[in-house]
Amino acid sequence: MSEKGRLEAFTDAILAIAITLLSLDLKLPARTDGEPLSEALLRHWPSYLAYVVSFLVIGIMWVNHHAMFHLIARVDRGLLFLNLLLMLVVAAIPFPTALFAEHLTETRDSHTAAALYSGTMVAMSLCYIGLWQYVIRHPALLHDQVDLAAARGTSRRFGFGILIYLATLGLSFVSGTVTLFAHLVIALYYCFDHLAVRDTVGSPGDEAIAEPS
Repeated sequence: MSEKGRLEAFTDAILAIAITLLSLDLKLPARTDGEPLSEALLRHWPSYLAYVVSFLVIGIMWVNHHAMFHLIARVDRGLLFLNLLLMLVVAAIPFPTALFAEHLTETRDSHTAAALYSGTMVAMSLCYIGLWQYVIRHPALLHDQVDLAAARGTSRRFGFGILIYLATLGLSFVSGTVTLFAHLVIALYYCFDHLAVRDTVGSPGDEAIAEPS
């Protein structure tokens, strides 16, 4: 297996484990005597929503990471360490997710939990952007067919994603619930093709995406 293949396999494993760990917070609800199951389940809506949002975040990260490495032909030591840093943040997502779900409906602690969750997303976005910036500053890592000028042009668009995530940090001190829904909207936003780099790697007419998640 090539060095690039090993990096992608390692990344896929980390992302798969992180997504799986999210489900551990989905537990059978405790019920009081005579309480209908439907009411007990509804009380746990923060866990369900936090799970869906974080699942989307990690899933979209996997899609975008795969698309980025479609453009990359080879890896070096610097890229390996930057990808490892990204995985450090992604692997930690289940912790702030569980904390956020547990304290979402608590007025005081929900702000702290929301800030930690948003801070984790900011860190993940910065790591992803740092990874891409390293690649375009070392064009020898890219496939020869990649339009380097277009790849470098995407850098201007990465700042917008950072601003959105930083805004959720401020929002976390206003409302934890609104902050979680904001992250859901951001996740859905990044499902779409916003930062495309045209290349001729693979089938003619294919488009590879490089965007922060």
